[in-house]
Amino acid sequence: MPKFMLSELSLNSCGLVRKIPYWISKQKTLQTLDLSKNQLEGMFPQWLAKMEVEHVILSDNRLTGSLPPRLFDSQNLIVLSLSQNNFHGELPSNIGNATTIGILMLDANNFSGKVPESITNIKSLYLLDLSSNKFSSNTLPNFSSNENLGIIDLSSNEFLGEISTKFPYGTIFLSLGKNKFSGNLSRKLTNMRKLEYLDILDNKIIHELPNSICQISILQILILRNNSLKGSIPDCISNLTSLRILDLSNNHLVGEIPAKFGNLIAMVETPNEFPYLGGIIVSNPIFKPEIHDLIVDWKKSKQGLSWDNLKIYSLLDLSMNQLSGEVVPSLLGSLKALKLLNVSHNNLNRRIPASLGDLKNLESLDLSHNNLFGSIPQSLAKLQQLTILDASNNKLTGKILVGNQMDTMNVPNFYTNNSGLCGMQIQVPCPEDLSPTKRLEVEYKVTWFSWEGLEIRYAVGFFVTVGILYLIEYFVPAKLIDRCSLQRRQGV
Repeated sequence: MPKFMLSELSLNSCGLVRKIPYWISKQKTLQTLDLSKNQLEGMFPQWLAKMEVEHVILSDNRLTGSLPPRLFDSQNLIVLSLSQNNFHGELPSNIGNATTIGILMLDANNFSGKVPESITNIKSLYLLDLSSNKFSSNTLPNFSSNENLGIIDLSSNEFLGEISTKFPYGTIFLSLGKNKFSGNLSRKLTNMRKLEYLDILDNKIIHELPNSICQISILQILILRNNSLKGSIPDCISNLTSLRILDLSNNHLVGEIPAKFGNLIAMVETPNEFPYLGGIIVSNPIFKPEIHDLIVDWKKSKQGLSWDNLKIYSLLDLSMNQLSGEVVPSLLGSLKALKLLNVSHNNLNRRIPASLGDLKNLESLDLSHNNLFGSIPQSLAKLQQLTILDASNNKLTGKILVGNQMDTMNVPNFYTNNSGLCGMQIQVPCPEDLSPTKRLEVEYKVTWFSWEGLEIRYAVGFFVTVGILYLIEYFVPAKLIDRCSLQRRQGV
């Protein structure tokens, strides 16, 4: 047993197993305890709950059971991080007694029930992460008086009803995705004028996308994927000049893509430095929490974009709606910072605009499952960073581009179900690439195939006609003769 006194003990990622070592209880001056990323088991010790430690970091272990109410009677607790364990049950009703907590991270456990209303008594709270649990209720605590609360993550739970508008004015990060919220988006969300990140994906939000959302002027990331939004995309979204990531995919949106999207300044040019959630992430000198990766449909698969590198990304995903008209208005060619553009699974019915070739940073372009016609613009060959170009399931014609970056995108599935396309990517020769002799052979084969098909259809028609006549001659008269014979016999 150690006989020295500690103020800070950090044993993260040290391969610790079994229970939290009891000898820690003898460290009367301990202020910071970090045992994260180990394999510790058992329940949260009562002796630890009584120690008045300021920073308790036990994330990424195998701890279980419920939390002792005594833990929240502490008047010294500043950071409590219990993420990614197996804790369960309801949160203690006295959680609001721990009025000094600034960071409370209970994500990725099995907590259930309602979030206690007393949690709003923690006025010093500026980061609350309750995501990936089993919390459920059709009402949320009224956080509107928690002026310091800048980061709120309630995603991946079982919350019901309309989305609460009782969030602080100064909220910067609000994640409510993967719940069971329904109804419409309240105009009162615009009261959060400092909001930079809004995620309400995978819910049951209906009605139209309100114009009031355009009043959140510094919004950088807006994710409303997989809801039931109707109506058209408001033109006023172009007023969100800080918007870098917009995901409206898998809804019921109609109409055309607004031409004013070309005014989305943050998608025009990636700045050298971008505000990192108002700087709130690094405001605690002892503990820097890890914000979850942003999950997006990146290059044909769901991937997480790290927050550390998020400032370099600019994404626009409007796929799986009922949009019509142009792929993008010509003004969208100015969005040179875009790395991903996905407009697949819509009703777009024009030519692919040559202005897409101006999107010099584009890495993924998905135009599949529309009604696009004409040829693939030669300008796309200029996109040196492009690695995904899916133009399948359209009505495109002409030769698939070759040269430069286009030679690396030779996946046949990216061009399927376009009967008029040709090129080495799909192993269909284009007429202009054939020698005169080969061209005649192809034309002869096509002509022969056409006549052969005509002959086959003629033969089939002939035999079908003969068969019908045969059936009429054979069966119908026979039935008439039998009936007449029967009548004569009865007359006799």
